[in-house]
Amino acid sequence: MTTVNVGRRLRWLLQNSIFVVLLISVAGMLGHLAWETRVQWDVSQNARNSLSPASVDVLEKLDGPITVTVYASAQDAQLGNVSRIIREFLSLYQRVKPDFTVAFIDPGEQPQLAHEAGIQFNGEMVVEFNGRREKLSTFNEQALTNALMRLARSGEKLILALAGHGERKLDGIASRDLGEFGKQLMTKGFNTRSVNPAITGDLPPETAVLVISSPQVALPEAVVDQLLAYLAGGGNLLWLLDQEPLNGLQPLAEKLELTLTPGVVVDPQAQQLKAPITFALGANYGHHPVTHNFDYITLFPFARQITVNENEEWHAVSLVEAAQGGWVETGNLSTGINFDPMYDISGPVSIAATLSRALQDREQRIAVIGSGYFLANAYLGHGKNLDFGINLVNWLAGDEELITIQPRATLDSNLELSESMLMVIVWGFLIVLPLFFLASGVIIWWKRKRR
Repeated sequence: MTTVNVGRRLRWLLQNSIFVVLLISVAGMLGHLAWETRVQWDVSQNARNSLSPASVDVLEKLDGPITVTVYASAQDAQLGNVSRIIREFLSLYQRVKPDFTVAFIDPGEQPQLAHEAGIQFNGEMVVEFNGRREKLSTFNEQALTNALMRLARSGEKLILALAGHGERKLDGIASRDLGEFGKQLMTKGFNTRSVNPAITGDLPPETAVLVISSPQVALPEAVVDQLLAYLAGGGNLLWLLDQEPLNGLQPLAEKLELTLTPGVVVDPQAQQLKAPITFALGANYGHHPVTHNFDYITLFPFARQITVNENEEWHAVSLVEAAQGGWVETGNLSTGINFDPMYDISGPVSIAATLSRALQDREQRIAVIGSGYFLANAYLGHGKNLDFGINLVNWLAGDEELITIQPRATLDSNLELSESMLMVIVWGFLIVLPLFFLASGVIIWWKRKRR
């Protein structure tokens, strides 16, 4: 064997040895990285296996630890391994908030603890934050995040609805009432009830927001005076106006420097959504906390124009503009809808506005909406009306940092892998494939050696 061949074989041996060492090192580092680091991607069609940005925002704004105690047995006759299902669900929250701690208690093994917590069903959980607690019997993102919002809300917020004059009811079931919206307010931690100042006297000082929604008969002068006193005292107000007489509330409109144009907003763009042209589409929003990052369509049936006159007392924002290609129809709708430049007002038209002012070392907040129908039971599910309404009340109550969570549609299914299948994948990628590459390198080296 010549010196040249010996040197060449030594060089090949050195190169192959270096290759094998590097291959083993890379495989070892990848295995260590996979063991120490957990990284995942949600490739489902609507990100159903991860939290929505709204839930993430809520968690990031909760300053302090959150404790969830789950009362669940290992197996359930209908649901199977309940503990595992709930643990995987809560892990979504734990990945966002490190101090989100979870404890499991088996009601069968510790019945006394379950009894003290008032547990009635397998899988119930108790959520605690900032010294307050809530019990949940269902586990999904909407229910849990809404519970966290209720726990985070600073004190009890009372929403009063003016009643006794044919107004829309916050607990009513008629199509024109606001019952469904009232239910949603309660799930967000608000306390709602009706009030008739003619009977109860002055409005309670703890009122966070007063709702006035389309009275059908004239308000007594004494009630109007009480409303004006509430306004003068810095009370927050949500005023839902329909295309009807003000029934004694003209002094309130004057105090707010409002011009309420007669007529119904006509929006031809509504026909693209197969809606009547007397339904105004909200898509252009003013710069305001209520509409921050709100890029959705809202629907305002039979809306009227809302104009805030320039004044030095109120800071006004036109919240929603509609009917860019439409107008305010001042004629009788039953005789036909046609634009008359002599009487009608061309769009765009402002149909909602907010007003605020500094008063008594705090900010007084008012929202005037030119359609009471948009929060009514019959239309609440149209577009993002519910989200818009909840945002309005949150801002009026001083809790604009709390956002609403709505359920996301399930468009695809989970990919469920058994433990044995997971072990096959782990062994395949971390052991079998590296050994395959190692064997390939050895074979290549052996063939070169025999040349």
